[in-house]
Amino acid sequence: MALRGKGMLVVFTEVKPRHERDLNEWYNREHIDERVNLPGFHRARRYVAVKGSPKYLATYECDSVDDLATPGYLHLLANQTPWSQRVTGRFSHFTRMTLRVQLDLTHGEGGALTTVRFTPDPMRRPLIDWLRKALPQAIARPGMIGAAVLENDLEVANAPATRRSMDHPKADKIEWLVLLEGADPAVTASAARSLFKTAALKPFGVTRPATIGTYSFLFGNAR
Repeated sequence: MALRGKGMLVVFTEVKPRHERDLNEWYNREHIDERVNLPGFHRARRYVAVKGSPKYLATYECDSVDDLATPGYLHLLANQTPWSQRVTGRFSHFTRMTLRVQLDLTHGEGGALTTVRFTPDPMRRPLIDWLRKALPQAIARPGMIGAAVLENDLEVANAPATRRSMDHPKADKIEWLVLLEGADPAVTASAARSLFKTAALKPFGVTRPATIGTYSFLFGNAR
């Protein structure tokens, strides 16, 4: 089964250790279910870091990235439940990416996910052409399940700040995210390190090493 839509919200979070139990209960008992039942949303999954940071990762699959900027969705962001207000007010790290799916090579659901984040130069040679050729070889490795390539949509990313439903820094660079999914964290991490070396990304205008994190599945729900 492929991703359930052409849009995805990805959120990286951390809280202090004394607040982690409340964070996990909130995600598992309220937040994931609340989001999955929104119009356009279909599946949400959350993970904890095996290696890398931030510690927690959540993904939300929707029909289109535009589902992340509808009046109804922005109204929900601006009118959170008391539990949501308490938990989000304790975030020590919060990164929110509103993503358009550029390439979907996923298959089923794996217990491990490695994320690769980088910012290419849009004026350089097409990055997606290279990924279409390189990723099938990476996911052919034993223990791999699939991969997806996503691009942050700046207009949608900044919609909550524009509507004042969230207070966070404005996104100003189009960041790309590659998700490598598999059965074993060591396998997905190895695939990411092998493929996304600095030298391999340099022709696409990536001036800094990619940010790589490996995560283990915690909880998910779908409709």
